Amino acid sequence: MNIKSLLLGSAATLIAVSGARAADAVVVAEPEPAEYVKICDVYGAGYFYIPGTETCLRIGGYIRYDAGVGDIGTFDGAKTTDVQNGSENSTWFKNTRFTLKTWTGQETELGTLKTYTETRFNFGDKNLVTDGRGNVDSNPAANKPVDLHFAWIQLGGLRVGKDETPYDAFIGYAGNVIQDTIIPYGIKDTNVVSYYFDAGSGFSGVVSLEEGSGANTIDSYVPHVVGGLKYKADWGAITGVVAYDSNYEEAAGKVRLDVNVTKELSLFVMGGYGTDNNLTDPTNAVNAHGRSQYKPWGGNWAVWGGGTYKFNAKTAFNVQASADDDKNIALAANVAYTIVSGFTITTEVDWDHFGHFDDGTPFGNFTKADKKDSVGGIVRFQRNF
Repeated sequence: MNIKSLLLGSAATLIAVSGARAADAVVVAEPEPAEYVKICDVYGAGYFYIPGTETCLRIGGYIRYDAGVGDIGTFDGAKTTDVQNGSENSTWFKNTRFTLKTWTGQETELGTLKTYTETRFNFGDKNLVTDGRGNVDSNPAANKPVDLHFAWIQLGGLRVGKDETPYDAFIGYAGNVIQDTIIPYGIKDTNVVSYYFDAGSGFSGVVSLEEGSGANTIDSYVPHVVGGLKYKADWGAITGVVAYDSNYEEAAGKVRLDVNVTKELSLFVMGGYGTDNNLTDPTNAVNAHGRSQYKPWGGNWAVWGGGTYKFNAKTAFNVQASADDDKNIALAANVAYTIVSGFTITTEVDWDHFGHFDDGTPFGNFTKADKKDSVGGIVRFQRNF
């Protein structure tokens, strides 16, 4: 009986304990609220809000692979030396580039606050490497210096930072060809303090104070000065830019006409003129050889013209012809084919005529051409994202 009583008492105790625990409230931890990325459609496709802020961010860029052959005067070919006997050889010009871009935007009581950055990383050989005596030297493929191409802040119309000078960007590049600078139209890199304004009815303008770059960097507190005006309509646009070089105290300008002939065909012509009395003075401490940040062409004038014809949504033909006062002439033409969205292959042929190859020129050999007439070709594979 004692054992039976003990078992019954133990069972009763277990039931009582279980009942007490069942009566207790079950507490389940609440999950942390998830913070999902919110799409921002204020500034176009691809933007999202940075969590916890009112700033919209977009990330993009491209990967590009170029393979060129031919004469170095077209920027398509390359020179190197034979590793066994040291003789001069022609070779491929190849370059791979990874470009990372960022855009931000935020609305403020003073207008839209924007930033833009573009950083370029390149690997490949060069068109030409020379030794101390000017002879062709070894030209190995290698990583090249990182290029901070853009890094600017803009509030309303005021922009400050690293940019391409409006002398080039505001008026536009010289066509949709790869080698558009065989006859150069501007040296793009500079720090800027720029102001852009929209006057309405298709009119816009810009004023920019600039530092320049390389040999064209300002040599005092006085900045280079650039100004531009544009009228844009459905049929096309008329644009003009002027620049003052504070180093050499010279002026230059360009005027451009763009015409949308049809939905498929667009044409442009651009002319440049600059003074160069001080630029050609051989007694200068730094001999500019007649070229500057804003007048990089040979002589006083230069002209560029060309256009684009779109055969369909995937295929376009682009052409550009150019010439300058120093008897240099160039021609470039390509076909760009978009295989799938974001991936384009462009095949181009180029020609450069160095007008003073036989007798020399005070404006120098801009393309480093080693013959009077240079021919080359280049293929570009580019994936944009």
